[in-house]
Amino acid sequence: MTEMVRFLGIPFSTGPIADIVGLIAGAARGETTTMLVTPNVHHVVALDRQLPAETVAVYRSADLFLCDSKVLARLGRWSGLSLTPRTGTDRIADLLATPENRDLVIALAGPTPQQAEALGARFPGWRFTLIDTPDRLTPGTAEWRATVEAAAAADWQVLLSCLSFPKQELYAADVRTARRQKGGVILCAGAAVDFLSGTLPRAPDGWQRLGLEWLHRLLSEPRRLWRRYLVDGPKVFLIYLRRRRAGDP
Repeated sequence: MTEMVRFLGIPFSTGPIADIVGLIAGAARGETTTMLVTPNVHHVVALDRQLPAETVAVYRSADLFLCDSKVLARLGRWSGLSLTPRTGTDRIADLLATPENRDLVIALAGPTPQQAEALGARFPGWRFTLIDTPDRLTPGTAEWRATVEAAAAADWQVLLSCLSFPKQELYAADVRTARRQKGGVILCAGAAVDFLSGTLPRAPDGWQRLGLEWLHRLLSEPRRLWRRYLVDGPKVFLIYLRRRRAGDP
């Protein structure tokens, strides 16, 4: 059974893996379109001070929030809360490991045709459809609107928005608005398809169990990720302490 737990101003849905899969599948079959985001440390820090207010409002307008960070989960435990963390990649893998959901059509926005083909080979029996998404897609442009309209009109019950943060959330919100009465769930999935298709290697299982997947990513892409993990990431502890002193979980 799932429940809602509010932490750092975010209403996290928590519960056993099977129940979370049921929550996602239920949203996929719903009559209105649902936007699902997976907050992690990077998101929380950016939402606190770095992003424009309009972007923060879009992110917070999501319908479902699932914890994607063992660091956030540890902080939650300090406040007596259970956030049941699991990466976005694993959330999607959980869905794909559930045979009774194979009637769901999964659309991909962001991945390349090669990644879509590799994903289909790794998960036979599932129907994947690719939304043509130009490189360096920019919010508000004609290309952006065309891609949003294509996604809104396509046949799917699950859409994986695999763009960079926070672009993928802005894209998901626009597709939700354009598709509101057609149903389905939009998961802001980041690099999930990169990992699930085998394009990008994941951390070894031991690293994942210890909550060190972030370190593996940093060592794999230090020039791109050093600031995220070594400069911005630690700010989450200050955010937590500030909100706790203010009595605001």
